[in-house]
Amino acid sequence: MSATTTTARPPAEPGQMSHRQTLEALSGLLLVLFVALVSSTVVSTALPRIIGALNGSQTQYTWVVTATLLSATATTPIWGKLADLFNKKQLIQISIVIFVVGSAIAGLSQNAGQLIAARAFQGIGVGGLQALVQVAIAAMIPPRERGRYNGYLGGVMALATVGGPLLGGLIVDTSWLGWRWCFFVGVPIAIIALVLLQATLRLPTMRRENVKIDYLGATLIAAGVSLLLIWISFVDGTFPWLSWQTYLMVGGAVVILALAVLVESKATEPVVPLTIVTQRTTALAILGSLAVGMAMFGGAVFLGQYFQIGRGYSPTEAGLLTIPMMAGVLLSSIVAGRLISKTGKIKPYIVAGSVILVAGFAMLGTIDHATSLVFVGAGMLLVGIGVGMTMQNLVLAVQNGVQLKDIGAASSSVAFFRSLGGAMGVSILGAVLANRVTSQITHDLAAAGVPAGAESSGTSALNLNALPEAFQHIVRAAYGDATGHIFLISAAIAVVGVIAALLLRPVTLRTSLDLADQERSVTTAAGAIDGVADAEEPVSRR
Repeated sequence: MSATTTTARPPAEPGQMSHRQTLEALSGLLLVLFVALVSSTVVSTALPRIIGALNGSQTQYTWVVTATLLSATATTPIWGKLADLFNKKQLIQISIVIFVVGSAIAGLSQNAGQLIAARAFQGIGVGGLQALVQVAIAAMIPPRERGRYNGYLGGVMALATVGGPLLGGLIVDTSWLGWRWCFFVGVPIAIIALVLLQATLRLPTMRRENVKIDYLGATLIAAGVSLLLIWISFVDGTFPWLSWQTYLMVGGAVVILALAVLVESKATEPVVPLTIVTQRTTALAILGSLAVGMAMFGGAVFLGQYFQIGRGYSPTEAGLLTIPMMAGVLLSSIVAGRLISKTGKIKPYIVAGSVILVAGFAMLGTIDHATSLVFVGAGMLLVGIGVGMTMQNLVLAVQNGVQLKDIGAASSSVAFFRSLGGAMGVSILGAVLANRVTSQITHDLAAAGVPAGAESSGTSALNLNALPEAFQHIVRAAYGDATGHIFLISAAIAVVGVIAALLLRPVTLRTSLDLADQERSVTTAAGAIDGVADAEEPVSRR
């Protein structure tokens, strides 16, 4: 006589939302994500015009982007830690308010220095939005199902990265608006997102007694990273590589970051928990995110400059020309997300995406001011496909291996290092571009028999319309030819992401919302199987 065999199923999770409730809550979260992404992309094609109007330099051009990335990087771990301790919905709303205030101040800036400061303040809100949206989604949707929703995330990313440059281009090309509306335009969108979240987002509050935020560790991390990025921006321009300034800045950054690690290892509530970031999957995902962020932000931020200054297109046309990259992001994130949800496997898609990303940047590394736009578009398409298959899935790989109570710290750690990679990429590649452009312009002017400095008379080289026509071609050729070199560096950096992806441990994404629920389900299933085996075992063997 045999007992009927039954398959143990994990118990229903009372906190898990229905598909309709999830989509309603996602509507507000995705709008928040759209706002955060647009804050960067809307200025990507408009920035040459903005810096030209403010008579800024190439270094200031770079720091308008770097300032936001840097402050977002420094505050992301703090937001993530707060999300593990306090109400996630309220934290998201606070981030939106900070973002709105920063956007308004940026739009009122009177010079490049004020704009950089305003963008740094705006970055505090962006850091919160980047970290907290991922945390909120992780608190609602199990990892296995999250792959399907990554398609929506990819769609928002594509819309923001295509719509943002187009919107920015249209704004600066419209005389009765002007470049200031590149910053003002995000304000009403953010307010709508604030109201929508209040109506749709329902997340439990996790509050613990005697909460301690590691402000010292966060300050040390921000100070060390800032000092390193300042050195990157000015080395080989203001002072040589081997100089007392280099020794002071690099040595100081290393000492400060070492102190940060020491503080984090002893802190009761570390802002970047070493026990999480040193796990194999998390460490490799961080390394991959660092490389992807460095390559993607560092390379893509200069595309608008390449098309406008290097090729002579208007901001609106430059936005249209970036569509292949965004189409790649949209297509790959939707397809890969659905395949991941169907199979539960994530490593193959991360590996494939990282390889494609290298291939795309390698193609763009060969361009100059006269390269066929079809070839440039093909390279951008590959870059977009690579980003769509890696960026969100690296976060998903980390979230799959941690408990729900640690999801904020884990998600923000990946976002922190991705933003750090982006800030470093923009600074490094911006410094390389500035040096090569300056050298090339000086060389070409000398070859034309024009003394150095005669072309500008105090006018920024980015303000082409204010330059004599004879010099405009020299400036355009210099920017167009130098851009290919920084994409080649981006390809080399992205190779690190391929290595990290290959070393990831193959896993099957869990179907439960919390890791603890998955472990209980496995234990229950094992107990059920043992019970069936005992029931079928012959009496003589008992």
